[in-house]
Amino acid sequence: MPSAIVTGATSGIGRATAVRFAREGWGVLAVARDAGELDGLSQTLGADGANCLPFAADVTDPENAPQIVDTAVNAFGGLHALVNAAGIIASGSVETTNLEEGDYMMAVNVRAPLVLMQAAIPALTPTRGAIVNVSSVAGLRAFPNLLVYCVSKAALDQLTRCAALDLAPKGIRVNAVNPGVVVTNLHRRSGMTEEAYSAFLEHSKTTHPLGRAGDPDEIADLIFYLASDRAGWITGETISIDGGRHLTCAR
Repeated sequence: MPSAIVTGATSGIGRATAVRFAREGWGVLAVARDAGELDGLSQTLGADGANCLPFAADVTDPENAPQIVDTAVNAFGGLHALVNAAGIIASGSVETTNLEEGDYMMAVNVRAPLVLMQAAIPALTPTRGAIVNVSSVAGLRAFPNLLVYCVSKAALDQLTRCAALDLAPKGIRVNAVNPGVVVTNLHRRSGMTEEAYSAFLEHSKTTHPLGRAGDPDEIADLIFYLASDRAGWITGETISIDGGRHLTCAR
């Protein structure tokens, strides 16, 4: 069976992606820090959970990357896709950004995908596999008080493009998806209260031309397509999936 590594697999877009791949018959190595939440993912999948192998690991530790790849290859007989979905967000302007917090955000959002990509290349080469990075509209557009988050996603977009050129001779495709606001736990985990998050989602109806926030399953659909052979001539793309948010000016 084809197989994929999905990081950030217990929440939001990562979770929806792991579920989508498993239900399409792919073997999935579901990577996240919380072993308990990984068990919950297996229960959600039910019968399709047989295709999903949990792997508890901190993706910011570079020593974990070879183990993650080796586990997937040994479990499924090869590797066809890597989905870097783990990510964090925190507020902060050029004046107020906490440097330690910013360094950690860069480690999760940029360095970890790079390290995993490097580790996965030998396994993806024989399958002419694909890498899909989960970026953001914030990689394409600037937003106030999100300095390091915007910088990290812009860096991930450029990493995607550069890696696509580097890996094209091996037949490995590298793309990114750039969602707008999607209903996940991303903002809640950054410290946003339920009241503030509800107001944020309501405001998102006015900032996204299609009038709503996105659903994780919609992003997972695009990720699955990009990882599949149906997208065999697409590489180096950063694809907006944001209800038109990237087309608008700040408001």
